[in-house]
Amino acid sequence: MTEIRPFQIAYSQEAWDDLRDRLARARWPEKETVDDWSQGLPLRVARDMCDYWLHEYDWRARQDRLNSFAQFTTDADGLEIHFVHVRSSHPDATPLLLTHGWPGSFVEFLKLVGLLTEPETHGAPNAPAFHVVIPSLPGYAFSGKPTETGWGVDRIARAWAELMDRLDYETFGAAGSDWGTSVSASLGRQFPDRVIGLHLIPPLVAPDRTTLDSLTAFEQQALDDLERANATGSGYSAMHSHQPQTIGYALVDSPVALCTWMLEKFWAWTDNGGDLHSVISRDEFLDNVMTYWMTGSGASSARLYWESFPDIWAIFNTDVVDRIEVPVGASIFPAENPRPSRRWAERRFTDIRQWHELERGGHFASFEQPQVVVAELREFFGGLGAPASGR
Repeated sequence: MTEIRPFQIAYSQEAWDDLRDRLARARWPEKETVDDWSQGLPLRVARDMCDYWLHEYDWRARQDRLNSFAQFTTDADGLEIHFVHVRSSHPDATPLLLTHGWPGSFVEFLKLVGLLTEPETHGAPNAPAFHVVIPSLPGYAFSGKPTETGWGVDRIARAWAELMDRLDYETFGAAGSDWGTSVSASLGRQFPDRVIGLHLIPPLVAPDRTTLDSLTAFEQQALDDLERANATGSGYSAMHSHQPQTIGYALVDSPVALCTWMLEKFWAWTDNGGDLHSVISRDEFLDNVMTYWMTGSGASSARLYWESFPDIWAIFNTDVVDRIEVPVGASIFPAENPRPSRRWAERRFTDIRQWHELERGGHFASFEQPQVVVAELREFFGGLGAPASGR
């Protein structure tokens, strides 16, 4: 079961017709009774996106664009794993494993691929080059859906190590956001001899309780924002963590439910100045949604919270859960939540080589600010003196 199989996305006309029929027959609730977002995604924003999906989204053209990136599947730990794999023309390029989260997908990293693999064709002839691997998490997009419990962050990390071994990358860098930070950190903890470094957006760590009487302005704002998010913006997480199957019925059966469940988070978590589409276009957002809709991944993707959110909760609420000793680079974007301070992070990540608090960007940094993310990756991994990529 070690075969690597070429893969192409193949949405069918029948599936597209079914989607359009469901969108056209959607039953909409009445308008919210407030003039802000305090009750959730406003009706006008929801209808705007779904109307675009129904009438203007060119699924064939968007599918062709996604298929311009080399994709494959293979079996790791008994589960089929989908991944993008684009090798640089530079034989000494550094293998780089990028891991997404929810409500993202491999799609959110595609703006980075050309910049990372062939820097000289993008105006950076002296920048380091990378072989890029972007797997889809189990239960997401075109990866298989686990049929048993146990597919949490640590098992995913082991599957990723198996994938990189199969691609003949003995050593590699790992980077990610959302669930990708936890999977990457687990890789660094479990495979320190193989992982040359971690780039995390952001590193996850609990506030240091001994600093609560001497908080910096940055730390105080970060704690205030985290408290506000926990009070008013974490309902999705509670549902995914406790009843993923229940919310899954809506997400798999209704494209409006799926789209709006995810769209609220894209609006709330991006640094968009009041207009999501100034940083992420409707087409880009819907490319991402389509990977969930066409594969019926609403329930299977939510189950990762059921599997692993208690571990993440412990990281946020325990002084030190584990210690990661491989080199770490951290990018802290202003609209991200959480935003740890360096002195908090150093208790868990013992070898921080890069720490940047950026001026623009949010949770979907690779979607929003791809040039900035690429610059961060180039600086961090380029400064490590990474070994050759092959065996």
